[in-house]
Amino acid sequence: MTGPELPRTMLAVVCHGPYDYRLEELPVPQAEPGEVVIQVQACGICASDIKCYTGAPLFWGDDHREPYVDTPVIAGHEFTGRVVALGEGAAEKYGLQIGAIAIAEQIVPCWNCRYCKDGKYWLCQVHHIFGFQKVVQGGMAEYMKFPGNSLIHKVPNRISPAQAAVVEPLACSIHAVQRGEIEFGDVVVIAGAGTLGLGMIGAARLKNPGKLIAVDLIDQRLEAAKNLGADLGLNPTQTDVVEQVLEMTDGYGCDVYIEATGHPSAVEQGLRMIRKAGTFVEFSVMREPVTVDWTIIGDTKELNIHGAHLGPYAYPLAIDYIDRGLIDVSQVVTHQLPLEKYLDAFEMVQQGTNSIKVQLVP
Repeated sequence: MTGPELPRTMLAVVCHGPYDYRLEELPVPQAEPGEVVIQVQACGICASDIKCYTGAPLFWGDDHREPYVDTPVIAGHEFTGRVVALGEGAAEKYGLQIGAIAIAEQIVPCWNCRYCKDGKYWLCQVHHIFGFQKVVQGGMAEYMKFPGNSLIHKVPNRISPAQAAVVEPLACSIHAVQRGEIEFGDVVVIAGAGTLGLGMIGAARLKNPGKLIAVDLIDQRLEAAKNLGADLGLNPTQTDVVEQVLEMTDGYGCDVYIEATGHPSAVEQGLRMIRKAGTFVEFSVMREPVTVDWTIIGDTKELNIHGAHLGPYAYPLAIDYIDRGLIDVSQVVTHQLPLEKYLDAFEMVQQGTNSIKVQLVP
């Protein structure tokens, strides 16, 4: 099923290697059976995109790991768009029609590995993520295709494209908060008040913790955190945040600590700040391997260490919370730039001082 006739070519930001991203003219993708083609309305730039751009070993490999990125590939995994073509069976499978607004989860599972068959599709052994492998081209383009194995969600038209493109990071934030197993009365610290950390603040607020604390180096982001429900914002450049949290908890420490900065120092900070038998959630994609004193985790504090990866089963929640205004993501999107300005946008995200979420708008 097709809508209006599509152009033959489109512009796209193509990753060829570290610091080698190019604006290219490529063929517009076609919808094969079970596939969906959208006209992209907005695509956010994630911190992981910048780590990939700057050559982090996690993406490009080193002595200990194989390269994760398969080039050339169109970048981008935080996207939304209007459906312009539906392959045979896709309309029925996804409940979509031409003109609907749709997003796809960032992972395209194989559905055949042990994890997929066990319902843990987000841990898929094959692990194709939009914007990093050629078989799942990303959203920094005028058009993009959702392959047949995709997890696709319809978005209400009343949600703006800027907000719809935040569904992916918000789903990740919700999953991280779920991993924190927050209880009534808990003191919760979220380190990092970027897009993901702010989403975690909004989601954690819905859990009604006893005290919700945001930690970040930038006061503007701490103010945004307060607007989203944080009781307190702490800036490590202005105060000893570990000492302050210990003081307000009678020396015990916080019950739940969620790390969303991507900086190794925040891991050590959390281990010092959290109480015995507390829950530490590690979400960030670190640029380099991080070393900590594992004695604290085991013998000293007997901590519950939970990883958090992607946003499984959380997309419908993220869409609903945005739609109902339960998590206000409007203040998260601070900048939108045209596709042609992608290098300026990357630089803005890399600096991180005057922006939160930067999006490209084809």
